Amino acid sequence: QVQLVESGGGSVQGGGSLRLSCAASGTIFSMSVMGWYRQAPGKQRELVATITPGGTTNYADSVKGRFTISRDNAKNTMYLQMNSLKPEDTAVYYCNAQRSVQATKYNYWGQGTQVTVSS
Repeated sequence: QVQLVESGGGSVQGGGSLRLSCAASGTIFSMSVMGWYRQAPGKQRELVATITPGGTTNYADSVKGRFTISRDNAKNTMYLQMNSLKPEDTAVYYCNAQRSVQATKYNYWGQGTQVTVSS
């Protein structure tokens, strides 16, 4: 079984920074595409950023240039450095791991951590 445990959420003022961490248990971390998603009140969950096992990254246009996703495969940990935060970044942020092995697909989610950015 795989568990994703998040930390680092909290409340900051606009322009501030937060660093989210996602620690993974199990043996699939280094073989999984990892990502951060967020869901604001009244809105659908949306992709924030992804990172492949090889380190290739992808960002939503709304966060590009402000957020940085990274991973440490030796520590089974993924990070999201969030700078220049805006009130519209307020959401529950979720850690995600995805892996496909032939015809079988795996998809794991963390519990979510609240990020609140005040004006």
